[in-house]
Amino acid sequence: MTKMRAAANHYGRDVADSVQADPDGVIALDPQLSAIWDRAAPFLQVRDNDAHTLYAFGLARALLDSHPEADAGVVLPAIMLHDVGWSQVPPGDVLQAIAPGGGRPDLVLLHEKEGARLAAGILTASGYDPGKVPAILDIIDGHDSRSEALSIEDAIVKDADKTWRLSPHGIDTVMDWFGLDRGQALRLCSQRVHGHLFTAEARSIARALSALESVTLWPQRQRLLDGPALEGTGSSR
Repeated sequence: MTKMRAAANHYGRDVADSVQADPDGVIALDPQLSAIWDRAAPFLQVRDNDAHTLYAFGLARALLDSHPEADAGVVLPAIMLHDVGWSQVPPGDVLQAIAPGGGRPDLVLLHEKEGARLAAGILTASGYDPGKVPAILDIIDGHDSRSEALSIEDAIVKDADKTWRLSPHGIDTVMDWFGLDRGQALRLCSQRVHGHLFTAEARSIARALSALESVTLWPQRQRLLDGPALEGTGSSR
């Protein structure tokens, strides 16, 4: 579980006044996209697709910072809605579609087609710019099955979707999808992500995430997790 509150204050003084309210790199969800999320969320309650979508959205936002030529008004709704179509696949069949050593391409295509259909309704109900809707739907319909990117917007959506797998939440999720230990999940996700990304920025993010997860598995790190912490020996970070 993500740590949200401090367990201690070793410094012993309150430093909260030194923390900026809105530093570079910290993002928020604007009201229009929040309204789209509210309509999409009921269709994302399948195999952690709701949390996956939020983290993939964050990655897409970060990638957009490096690609000012990309239309955020296409990318962000597309990443938020890209997996709503899994709600139309029988729950017991969802993991068959993406299982290692197997796969059901027909189900992957079904979730893309149904995703575009559902996304069209959500965008219309949200009053979204109709001029951007066709590009959004084109991205959703093919985001997994299509091997090439249609545009920089499509590339960013594809990269954010895949790179999530190597995030801590992605590794946690894949472990429970397939009954893997953390090392197995990291290796599976690495083989499915590296070499399959379009943007240099996503490739760098993915390499960094793989490296951090690799360190978590090192015996040196595991000993630190297993053993008692020695007070006063920690280095500043």
